Amino acid sequence: MPDSRPDLPLYVDLDGTLIKSDVTCEALLLLIKSNVLYLALIPFWLLRGLLGLKQQIARRISISIDKIPYNGEFLDYLQQEKAAGRKLILISASHQQYVDKFAEHSSLFDSVIGSDVEINLKSQNKLQRIIELSEGREFAYAGNASADVPIWSAAQQAILVNCSPALRDSVNDSHADTLLFDQPQSPVEKLWQAMRPHQWLKNTLLFVPLVLSHQLLNPGLLLQAAIAFISFSLCASSVYLLNDLLDLQNDRLHPSKYRRPFASGELDLRIGMLAMPLLLCVAFAIALFLPAQFLVVLAIYFLLTTAYSLLLKRWFLIDVAVLALLYGVRVIAGAAAIAVPPTNWLIGFALSLFLGLAMIKRIAELSNLDGESETSPAGRAYHVGHRRLLIATGASSSLLAVLIFAFYINDPATTRLYESPQTLWLICPLLLVLLVRIWRRARAGIIDEDPVLFAATDRISQIVVLVCGLLVWLAI
Repeated sequence: MPDSRPDLPLYVDLDGTLIKSDVTCEALLLLIKSNVLYLALIPFWLLRGLLGLKQQIARRISISIDKIPYNGEFLDYLQQEKAAGRKLILISASHQQYVDKFAEHSSLFDSVIGSDVEINLKSQNKLQRIIELSEGREFAYAGNASADVPIWSAAQQAILVNCSPALRDSVNDSHADTLLFDQPQSPVEKLWQAMRPHQWLKNTLLFVPLVLSHQLLNPGLLLQAAIAFISFSLCASSVYLLNDLLDLQNDRLHPSKYRRPFASGELDLRIGMLAMPLLLCVAFAIALFLPAQFLVVLAIYFLLTTAYSLLLKRWFLIDVAVLALLYGVRVIAGAAAIAVPPTNWLIGFALSLFLGLAMIKRIAELSNLDGESETSPAGRAYHVGHRRLLIATGASSSLLAVLIFAFYINDPATTRLYESPQTLWLICPLLLVLLVRIWRRARAGIIDEDPVLFAATDRISQIVVLVCGLLVWLAI
């Protein structure tokens, strides 16, 4: 730990410096989550500038700060300086009521200054206030952003927390006395992680209509399906970003989701707020190369997933029905991309199969609470007493999917499509083996909360899926 400087008062920024997050952004996201119609008012509030926006948000939103992540190295340093008798002042461009909460929670600061109805304490405005408070005497300043450069230039000691390499090198070159804390990870790497590319595996469902229509070797249709896959995956990632931004507090209470880039503070919320609409625009731009029906299905998918993130995920049983529907929409999107209508058998099979898997997802969440004091996952309308209902409903749905597949095999239209349709009967017991394996692991609490990804990464499940694919090929 660096040598203590108790003689030099230390002015500390809040957003990105004391904490890894941005309080105003968190409050704005909570505002939108509480009522999406506030989006229509934000442009009018901005007519009064950022200060006007902060005032309007602060009037409506009170944030919970218990789980907001701190910059650990820097927090340890502040505690050491406080013990040495150094004067610490928290000064932030965030609204005064939020800054007061963090000062009270940390019990480190001698005084607390935030933005008020008259001034937005950022950059030059913050420097002017510090000069007034220090009465011309030397001071130290801890910040994290390019807006802090004028303050570091005027400070006797510059403390850089959670700064980008370029900003860190710039300040180091121009300032003799600098300290560095909590160096950040690559935002590009963290954004990629937040986009959840591993979840794109689910979008391979778009290729199912191509396979079942026996046109997998048609290069034109294969290209269309591949373009649809890219478009759908980027749209899905934009919604993943939106979901994580809106669900920060619940993710921080979750036993594993607290590690997500936004919840952990490893990725700036503003990056996500910019990347989300950009990914969405690119997804729809790519979709313009496909039939108009695909564009319509993609829009429906986005609206459904947005409604799920904003509201439907908190409704009992409605959430799992929507999850199953979203998997069905993937199949319909694949059919729309190649202009081949999906059969009723395929849609019914997909909805039944994925409704069962959605139930497994909830059961896994409840099973992961075993041994914990909580009886309900954060942000969900379920508690441990619902487990039997979910098991009965989900298992019935899984069995129904196998039954629908059996009816599909017997359909005269199916027998005309396949040279050896009897081979497809071997898929039924394999499906049962796969589903029973997933159900047993979910009930035992030894499965991840995403059964689709479990099936995609589990060796036995991979073999079963591969054999099923081989049987379809043999039947053709």
